[in-house]
Amino acid sequence: MISLDNVTLSFGGFELFKEISFLISQKDRIGLVGRNGTGKSTLLKLIVGEIKADEGVITKPSGITIGYLPQLLDYNDSATVWEETITAFKEVNTIQKRINQIHAELIKLSVHETEKSLKLASELSEFNERLIYLDGNNIEEKTERVLIGLGFKRTDFNRFTNEYSGGWRMRIELAKILLQMPDVFLLDEPTNHLDIEAIQWLEDFLKDYKGAVLLISHDKAFLDHVTHRTVELSLGKIYDYKVPYSKFVLLRKERRQQQLSAFKNQQKKIDDTEKFIEKFRYKATKSVQVQSRIKQLDKIERIEVDEEDISSMRISFPPSPRSGSVVYDLKNVSKSYGTNEILKSIDLTIQRGDKLALVGKNGEGKTTLMRMVKGELEYNGIGTCGYQVKIGYYAQNQDQILDKDRTVLQSIDDIAVGEVRTKIRRILGAFLFSGEDVDKKVKVLSGGECSRLALAKLLLEPVNFLLLDEPTNHLDMISKEVLKEALQNYDGTLLIVSHDRDFIDGLVTRIVEVCNKSLKEYSNNIWEFLEKKKIENLNELNVKIIQKNTSNSLNKGDNKKRFTEKKEFDKLLRKAENNIIKCEKEISELELELQQMDEILINPVEFRKVSSDPKIFEKYNTTKSNIDKKMIEWANLNEELQKLKNI
Repeated sequence: MISLDNVTLSFGGFELFKEISFLISQKDRIGLVGRNGTGKSTLLKLIVGEIKADEGVITKPSGITIGYLPQLLDYNDSATVWEETITAFKEVNTIQKRINQIHAELIKLSVHETEKSLKLASELSEFNERLIYLDGNNIEEKTERVLIGLGFKRTDFNRFTNEYSGGWRMRIELAKILLQMPDVFLLDEPTNHLDIEAIQWLEDFLKDYKGAVLLISHDKAFLDHVTHRTVELSLGKIYDYKVPYSKFVLLRKERRQQQLSAFKNQQKKIDDTEKFIEKFRYKATKSVQVQSRIKQLDKIERIEVDEEDISSMRISFPPSPRSGSVVYDLKNVSKSYGTNEILKSIDLTIQRGDKLALVGKNGEGKTTLMRMVKGELEYNGIGTCGYQVKIGYYAQNQDQILDKDRTVLQSIDDIAVGEVRTKIRRILGAFLFSGEDVDKKVKVLSGGECSRLALAKLLLEPVNFLLLDEPTNHLDMISKEVLKEALQNYDGTLLIVSHDRDFIDGLVTRIVEVCNKSLKEYSNNIWEFLEKKKIENLNELNVKIIQKNTSNSLNKGDNKKRFTEKKEFDKLLRKAENNIIKCEKEISELELELQQMDEILINPVEFRKVSSDPKIFEKYNTTKSNIDKKMIEWANLNEELQKLKNI
């Protein structure tokens, strides 16, 4: 569908890509991976056409539609969430307008205008097929479903976009792209601003999508769940594996080991041959063998070992000063912004050595709680910081906090004190800032570089309580693994907010969910937590059903034993599923009827027979309208079923 053939691109004398080639086929699910700075985002811009390659060809079929989500966007602040999101349906609205025009033109045509009638009927058929592909008959239902899936509430729909942070605005842009139903999705770090539940919803959406997907992500679990092919960019070359990310890591390691083994064997053979030639070169009795060995050497196809980018951060947190056994204690704490209550009467005790993860939907108060612990926000209730606790804080919005006009070196030098000042360059080198890199202004740094610089600041003095708010955003896979290992070895106390399931797994000792203004604690296994959330939600639904039945029973004075929770819930599910099957059957019958009329309209002989009867067009429009109504009914029934399964 989209092909790149021997594409080369250079920036300022540095060759970013060298003769790379690969193909994006229909229904492909490709994870584009590689270290920060290898050109992943640039490759997407090449495909979209924002920049041009120095050499090579990028081929895209005529009429192909591409949905592109970059990391950074300019936003429109003059509309509500709903108004901005439904701008995604420009194509649907244009098609619908043209279909209405064609209907009007067909009705006006005389019996003798056969050629024009056929042309319009053919155009009508093409537009109807496109409209069906775009699922353009239930715009409002689709928009609502996607916005809610990405974490918005119905009460948010009429709020203006300028009331939201950049992360929430990015969700609106993502919603627009998903609703456009393009042939190809190009998504650059789509999970960076999503919470765990929204990520899971996006996974399901992309897995069921009919088009192709090429996405950049440093979320290992997300890649494994969505993709079945991994394309790696490394040192200007491209490596293509027909497997998800985790299997790719194993295959890449095996491939390199095989290359090294084959290379060593070949080198030994070459060395032995060269020694034989050198030893017997001037002996007449061995001249035939010598010439034979020389020819063998010339014919050998030399094995090359792929270059490997082995640069990585080197993090080792200094030993923590000893603190009291209770590091931080919150009792009966509440927090509001004006009339908006975020947290209500919460209790939380963090012990020395705890590694605690705050999880939950965005907007529930995770960052607020962390800033309260940091001492940046006032609140009602009692909060006590433990004896000799020293806090190190990594804020989520590092790109906004860092002084953009300072250099990398100045950013560290400004806050370093004492003996650590003599180690500044060594610390920066450990975070991959070396040579001229330390003189870069913060404003030209990438997201990953800003994250590394902010992490470097945490090593300037020993602390015993680390507060990390989304520290893995913008970090590549290897950098995340290095950070995770360093935190596992950290002997202090950790409070972390993260939506990266793989990063949390095996790192934390406690998981605390922030939800509905309160806190709920789970075990340290993130996968068990996610599974329990599903079970708990179903149990909550069952409880509501039982309460309703009990209430009805009491009101009627009916003392009969009510159905068990499981039976009642299964009954609701079966009813919802049967309603959907019935609706789908009715839609199929109507679509068959419409298809038969389309065949009449595009057949010259049949068209002449019916063209004088205006009822054929009335029937056509009525059938189409009935399909539209049934599609809306089908969407509502599916939404009801999803609520039953997910509430």
